[in-house]
Amino acid sequence: MERAKVGEVFHYFGKIGVAALRLTDGDLAVGDTVQIQGPTTNLTCTVESMQIDRTDVPRATKGQEVGVRVTGQVRERDLVYKVTSA
Repeated sequence: MERAKVGEVFHYFGKIGVAALRLTDGDLAVGDTVQIQGPTTNLTCTVESMQIDRTDVPRATKGQEVGVRVTGQVRERDLVYKVTSA
């Protein structure tokens, strides 16, 4: 399993289970597998939907901020990696 950093979490909406991500290093698309890691976080999930300003988008590029539904709690400043098969 290989991975590449794509960004970081800048906010987590606990009631709806959505992480706000800032893409600082790469692109992200629906269907990608991401790994979110931090001091107390280790979560792997598939991007099933992604939104920019409450509008569904299939893909986001470096420099954009997106909302992604996650399967567990994440924290601000957690790093986001896109997982690719080796």
